[in-house]
Amino acid sequence: MLDRRTLLLSGIAGATFAGLPAWARLAVQPPASAGFTAAGVADVNARMHALVDSQKLAGVVTLLARHGKVVSLDAYGKQDVSGPAPMTADSIFWIASMTKPVVGVAMMQLYERGKWKLTDPVAKFIPEFAGLKVKAADGALVDQAQPMTMAQLMSHTAGFGVSAVYNAANLRESDLQGMIDKLAKLPLVSQPGTDWAYGPCVDIQGYVVEKLSGMDLADYCQKHIFDPLKMPDTQFWVDPSKDARLVRLHTYAQGKIVPAAERWIQSSKPRFLSGSGGLASTAPDYFRFCQALLQGGQLDGARLLKPDTVKLMRKSVLQPGVGFDLLGRVEKGMGFGLDFAVYERPAEAGAPHGRDTFWWGGAFGTWFWIDPTNDIVFVGMIQNLNGFIPGAGTPPVRSISAEAVYAALSDKKA
Repeated sequence: MLDRRTLLLSGIAGATFAGLPAWARLAVQPPASAGFTAAGVADVNARMHALVDSQKLAGVVTLLARHGKVVSLDAYGKQDVSGPAPMTADSIFWIASMTKPVVGVAMMQLYERGKWKLTDPVAKFIPEFAGLKVKAADGALVDQAQPMTMAQLMSHTAGFGVSAVYNAANLRESDLQGMIDKLAKLPLVSQPGTDWAYGPCVDIQGYVVEKLSGMDLADYCQKHIFDPLKMPDTQFWVDPSKDARLVRLHTYAQGKIVPAAERWIQSSKPRFLSGSGGLASTAPDYFRFCQALLQGGQLDGARLLKPDTVKLMRKSVLQPGVGFDLLGRVEKGMGFGLDFAVYERPAEAGAPHGRDTFWWGGAFGTWFWIDPTNDIVFVGMIQNLNGFIPGAGTPPVRSISAEAVYAALSDKKA
């Protein structure tokens, strides 16, 4: 089931051709040139292929790189399990919450320009939030003990609740200003800094980017991130001219993969530009974003951030006693920085990654990690409803891929 484009990639290792699409300009190198065994890299791909062959996934794209060398770009299966179109290296996925690190980079670019500081109160930039009350355990509304800060907004500890708290409010009904107006009428769920809650914080960051830059979020990201990094297939919508590469959402019936409902990603610029989860992208595009961060904020002459700023993003800012608990349990050995989770103590977390690996994923199963200790980038793309929730049908592709990648590494550092 390997598609023609994937087979072509293996035949152009070490070459670069002007005019080819982004995926084909990636020079795929022999695994040994980056410290991997060929058999080990083959096993990474074989494990993903087996999930497709057993009808657990419709298709999957993975990209593995080390020392800046791509050693595998693999596409397998179908874009729509009910149709003929094969998965390709440049298939387009809704990456959902993998949007968050992109908006985090936009925020940190403005940070570098002196537009804000980590200790600034959020209300300095969003006056509507100045008088927000906190709903106490007994239901009483009390004052904030300390005003929420920008560092807390960047780390899901600003006091807002999880996304489900706001279902009735329909925060995305209009535009980002409409979201702010609604949140300004609702109490915080916790005192700022005291709890990690995965809710609207990065949508709010998108609003801050717009206010501080004078540009809408889509235009800002295009000019300052996507164009400099040559990411042609990443935006908050998918133009109809690219529909043939758009991967369909899938779900499960009797344990087998089946198509889900209608298309969710929009075909023109949406009114609500979601910094929390609005982007579509490809594995090669997102690799360029990750590789720039691994290299201290620059790639191929384009600098997004200073090296110290990238290090700041992957340093946990959680206060003592506050745990990172995405799935309802505190994750041991992990912290949370500025729009990234971080493996501070991988062994304690039961993970094979190197220390300080920073990572995130999307609701539909897309995932990535950046390992500065071992100089690795990995990007994986699938498209399943509830694709990141354990027990919801999707195989644990994140742990399967990580186990195989580090088993293939001949000189792993802890």
